[in-house]
Amino acid sequence: MYNVSISPHVRDKSSTKKVMRDVAIALIPTLGWGVYHFWADYKANPLILIIISILSCVAFEAGYELLAKKPITVFDYSAVVTGMILAVNLPPSAAWWMPILGSAFAIIVTKMFFGGLGQNFMNPALAGRCFLMISFTQRMTNFAVDATSAATPLAALRNGETLDLLTLSVGNHNGCIGEVSSLAILIGAAYLLIKKVISPRIPFTYILSTVVIIAVIRLIQGEGFDFTYLLMQTLSGGLLVGAFFMATDYVTSPITIKGQYVFALILGLLTALFRTLGSTAEGVSYAIIIGNILVPIIEKVTVPLPFGSERKVKKIREGKNNG
Repeated sequence: MYNVSISPHVRDKSSTKKVMRDVAIALIPTLGWGVYHFWADYKANPLILIIISILSCVAFEAGYELLAKKPITVFDYSAVVTGMILAVNLPPSAAWWMPILGSAFAIIVTKMFFGGLGQNFMNPALAGRCFLMISFTQRMTNFAVDATSAATPLAALRNGETLDLLTLSVGNHNGCIGEVSSLAILIGAAYLLIKKVISPRIPFTYILSTVVIIAVIRLIQGEGFDFTYLLMQTLSGGLLVGAFFMATDYVTSPITIKGQYVFALILGLLTALFRTLGSTAEGVSYAIIIGNILVPIIEKVTVPLPFGSERKVKKIREGKNNG
């Protein structure tokens, strides 16, 4: 007896719900540290922003599906993860209504208008963040405490200042809620890698290519090679959280192995260019959004050829004729 069935023929016990739940768990350390770190200056505001962001994403998804008479999908935790990633990218001083607007754009415009989970062409949380950045630039870049402005690590680097690596690692500096502690981000990343929720291909290639290209640009500009500066670029800003939690999104990253490397290299190139030659010190969000748009082209170019295809047969025949 032969069991005849359609593909896929290789299956495992993973599901969207389990994957999203693991991502949500992995985000807890960096968000938790953000709440703890900013409590002295902003009290409970970061925690309130996180809660509002999550609830807003869930509410907008459920509300849209009820109005459109579609199955309710909020129990797969994808909306929860979108809310958490959006909160990661919010400044601790943000107003309570900002995550609501960001969630509306992320869920309704970027996700549901394109068919829901699995159909969106860019990362919904990053789309919401970019929407807020364009619409409320001053509020999204405001890290003032008691009317005293304080520069973020990347802004300080651009001004030629030197940063303490221990401070960058632990997270005792200004920045968005979920990007200040490199150690907390890496703990969550390690959890995802151990659980095999994500592959190391995209994040490691992304980080390495960013650092290498920044080093090359600095050499061309005559600034020389500075390993400490490159390490500070890696540990500051949203590079780590972007590489492990945003660039690895299943829906908006390539499924081919070659495509994942190409995708990560493009992200590294764009991030390095934005950080060194752009008008702002950060560039991870825009780099990933642009990379998401290029994914269909990347997959088309890097799709593996089936054995016996015309191109492979031609190569085999040319090899035999040359031999």
